[in-house]
Amino acid sequence: MAESPVPAVARLRDRSATEAAIVAAGERILLRDGFPGLNVQTLAAEARCDRKLVYRYFDGVDGAVERIAARAHAELVRSLDAVPAGDAESLRAFARESLAAWLGALRASPLTLRLMAWALVEASPLLNRIEAERSAVLQAWMRERRPRLRVPPEGDAVAINAVLLAAVQHLALNGSVRPGAAGLALDEAGWARIEGALDALLAVFPD
Repeated sequence: MAESPVPAVARLRDRSATEAAIVAAGERILLRDGFPGLNVQTLAAEARCDRKLVYRYFDGVDGAVERIAARAHAELVRSLDAVPAGDAESLRAFARESLAAWLGALRASPLTLRLMAWALVEASPLLNRIEAERSAVLQAWMRERRPRLRVPPEGDAVAINAVLLAAVQHLALNGSVRPGAAGLALDEAGWARIEGALDALLAVFPD
């Protein structure tokens, strides 16, 4: 007698569970071993599945990394959305609010920091796309929150913002792997000093 076929719902459930296991395995590998430890063999071993399934469901490591990045971006969105809406009445206040919110979101997402570190040492279409998507998360949040403020005619506000964002992101990366940066301890007191330094640097923007 022929065996009864496996119901479609059961097959879908098994695939969904396996995909989730592979994505979770990739996250654990990234957080524990970093990106050099992430490949099809380690993914399958960590997820306790056949390597063929990594190819079948994700077309290899890149597909799994894309799913991991989407989860990291969702973490950032949740962190940013949890920041109370401010009542910034100046470009300086809004920039301060945005930089502090982004720093907090990055520090709360170790997975995002791992992906950022990976992109610093390796260039690929996938990593470039992930970087662009992460930037879009912040830009969308800022567009939603940004009050109607006049950009000062003097100076280059866009370049200043880029420098400050780069500094914030670099400090968040440093804080994820070492206890200090440039002689400043990255403990709670140190982070408070960094926020104070942001206030001083943002004096270039008008009140």
